[in-house]
Amino acid sequence: MDDNNVFEDQNKLPEFKLDAKQARGFLSFYKTLPDDPRAVRFFDRRDYYTAHGENATFIAKSYYHTTTALRQLGSGSDGLSSVSVSKNMFETITRDLLLERTDHTLELYEGSGSNWRLVKSGTPGNLGSFEDVLFANNEMQDTPVVVALCLNFRENGCTVGLGYVDLTKRVLGLAEFLDDSHFTNVESALVALSCKECLLPVESGKSNGFRTLHDALTRCSVMLTERKKTEFKTRDLVQDLGRLVKGSIEPVRDLVSGFEIAPGALGALLSYAELLADESNYGNYSIRRYNLDSYMRLDSAAMRALNVLESKSDANKNFSLFGLLNRTCTAGMGKRLLHMWLKQPLLDVNEINTRLDFVQAFVEDTQLRQDLRQHLKRISDIERLTHNLEKRRGGLQHVVRLYQSSIRLPYIRKALQQYDGQFSSLIKERYMDPMDLLTDNNHLNKFIALVEVSVDFDQLENGEYMISPSYDPALSALKDEQESLECQIQSLHKQTAFDLNLAIDKALKLDKGTQFGHVFRITKKEEPKIRKKLTTQFIVLETRKDGVKFTNTKLKKLGDQYQKVLEEYKDCQKDLVNKVVQTTSTFSEVFTSLAGFLSELDVLLSFADLTSSCPSLYTRPEISSPDVGDIILEGSRHPCVEAQDWVNFIPNDCKLIRGKSWFQIITGPNMGGKSTFIRQIGVNILMAQVGCFVPCDKASISVRDCIFARVGAGDCQLRGVSTFMQEMLETASILKGATDKSLIIIDELGRGTSTYDGFGLAWAICEHLVQVIRAPTLFATHFHELTALAHENTNHELHSKQMIGVANYHVSAHIDSSSRKLTMLYKVEPGACDQSFGIHVAEFANFPESVVALAREKAAELEDFSPSAVISKDAEVGSKRKRVCDPSDISRGAAHAHRFLKKFSDLPLETMNLKQALEQVKKMKEDLEKDAVDCHWLQQFL
Repeated sequence: MDDNNVFEDQNKLPEFKLDAKQARGFLSFYKTLPDDPRAVRFFDRRDYYTAHGENATFIAKSYYHTTTALRQLGSGSDGLSSVSVSKNMFETITRDLLLERTDHTLELYEGSGSNWRLVKSGTPGNLGSFEDVLFANNEMQDTPVVVALCLNFRENGCTVGLGYVDLTKRVLGLAEFLDDSHFTNVESALVALSCKECLLPVESGKSNGFRTLHDALTRCSVMLTERKKTEFKTRDLVQDLGRLVKGSIEPVRDLVSGFEIAPGALGALLSYAELLADESNYGNYSIRRYNLDSYMRLDSAAMRALNVLESKSDANKNFSLFGLLNRTCTAGMGKRLLHMWLKQPLLDVNEINTRLDFVQAFVEDTQLRQDLRQHLKRISDIERLTHNLEKRRGGLQHVVRLYQSSIRLPYIRKALQQYDGQFSSLIKERYMDPMDLLTDNNHLNKFIALVEVSVDFDQLENGEYMISPSYDPALSALKDEQESLECQIQSLHKQTAFDLNLAIDKALKLDKGTQFGHVFRITKKEEPKIRKKLTTQFIVLETRKDGVKFTNTKLKKLGDQYQKVLEEYKDCQKDLVNKVVQTTSTFSEVFTSLAGFLSELDVLLSFADLTSSCPSLYTRPEISSPDVGDIILEGSRHPCVEAQDWVNFIPNDCKLIRGKSWFQIITGPNMGGKSTFIRQIGVNILMAQVGCFVPCDKASISVRDCIFARVGAGDCQLRGVSTFMQEMLETASILKGATDKSLIIIDELGRGTSTYDGFGLAWAICEHLVQVIRAPTLFATHFHELTALAHENTNHELHSKQMIGVANYHVSAHIDSSSRKLTMLYKVEPGACDQSFGIHVAEFANFPESVVALAREKAAELEDFSPSAVISKDAEVGSKRKRVCDPSDISRGAAHAHRFLKKFSDLPLETMNLKQALEQVKKMKEDLEKDAVDCHWLQQFL
């Protein structure tokens, strides 16, 4: 919300007025409220809302950005800070608390004096009764999910029982899996399910394991809600589920009996969401087993590193992958499905290729794509409309909007039917056949007929949603009676104008109001002309500036009759509307299926639209299973970076080839494009597994089950976690959770501690990834010494451990020899980078010349001092950096040096005189010099 709006709202702060008696009554009620630090409580004062105490201070600081908005209610020690909030501001705060933040719950009270009652409550996971406020003028972009966890700790990890409920789609789910001490699997499940809130047993916060879990929840922006341990029960669970889930109870019993601790989590959810208290839930839920291995796993670090979802800090919509891909046309449904697909990329090669087939069909047939998008723009949010009808919150306008969407289907089917390309049988099977089933006379056509016969379409043009009188004989009779009375009143109006000798409508007007019903009105100017008749034949009701209102017994009688018939007509309308709405809700399964394939069509068209409209080439990737094939991206680009106006993107090839370049070490200057390059590979693979074309000239991808990313140093000091600790925690997650089927992206590891510690950690982690995990890895680093790992491919005879598939790459840069100016080339090329460019980058940032000169001097000193930087006699002339010794050279030299030191420590110096000792040491030194003839590393010490 921008500051101007805040300022305007602040100037329009509603005036908060309570007399002394009302204030005392409210203060006495407020003191009775239970203390809940998470709850933000609003009180409805009809024209505005108020908040009090700590809530008032929080709102003043967070939304008005000033405490001058605060008012004092009461005086002295009983005084209470208060703030008043307009209806618009209330909506803004509600949206922020429930959709953006995850640290507060919301409550709304109605009443007066000391008599108030809670009428609405909501949490980020259970929006509940606030849905009408949240989505009255805004599309619902994501469906929040509440998760409950039961944990059974073991020696080296724990068993997790997970239950979840999606209150919008009315889905319940169960899962059970083993997890490590970092809760890697829990985190990826929270991301995939779009979880906003997590229930845990109340006394769980005491152990170390739970503290780690709390950190995982915080990383995923999930609100933690603690519930009594007794709520995590399985007693009567199957019976309760039997009432909620459609179909027979047997499959439900079989499903639940297959789990050990997950049913307890589901029991807590039923109790928390009070699903059994609302009869409209009965028979409308579905239940499923959630399998962690169904989709690519993504943790919160990977979601952030790859910019998958939108962030408030994004400069424009193309900053995130969601923003770039979101070209959906339907109202809300397509956006929500795209959100879900991005968090649940596919693993099945056939499913990925099916999505890519559809995208290819829509890319190749421009007419089909444009026609379908045109029709989808007129489709309402069928999911939300159906949800409101099922929740009995719907009205006739919801029914009409469903009807308006339903009548677009023949046009969509016709457009699909005209496609005759290579994927026509696939389109027929996936979309046209289900559409034919849904639109037959027992399903949508029946609904369309119901609406066409029951709704008054003439009134619809005036913006009124009414039942057509012809739909019901009783309604029709009341309508006829109403029209007959209207005719009688009109003729009486004419007769009265004639009797009073006044022009009809100009001088004598017929008014209809709530106070007097039908009345005659004349201007004060005309009144003297008929004053005599007025007093004798009529009853004067009111004399005001706009004229004199009067009636007579005939008009009064007709007006009363008209009012009575009108009330009966309204009651009859209301009953019939309820019947039509109720009948429409019986079609909810049909609408849910319809919403499913229309939103899928919408997202696939969105992918095709991006491919077709992007000025640079997007191509269809070739997909192979995780066990075979390599990852080869030719001319790959970062889709979000190239979409920025100021960027002229330079494409790069990436060839992750098993046994050759499966593990790539990427060196090069800061700002040279290392981070962008390694991220774009992750983004390209994610896009491919979602079913989208990728920004490459050519791409073949071996499916990955997980993307792990360790990039950027996002500090977590608020939780008492330093940059380096966060780096280590994220790396530990990779080492524990990655498999040979994952993709690992690491940027700048080990920079947060001393150089030697950091390098040691980086080297050990690289060795572990190459030898144990064997996942394709992109490792960007400034530790140039790490590039020696690649040489161990050829020198493994000196090592017990073999390093296979390590390759060096660098981002190139050019230094002008005369001006020493640095130019970034942004090309990724084979081989290690032979120098660092940190000081050149400091020059870019306009450091003072004296500082830059001193930096060069110190860097040169350190390079001379460093035991790993040795100049060989035949070193390349003009090399900016001393050559790093061959690892085998170091290994041989170290063995000789170790023998020398061992011999020296074994000398019996206490029994030798000085001359004997010096002769012995001289001989040992000569032997060492002979060993050092072919060992450059050893020569530096002699």
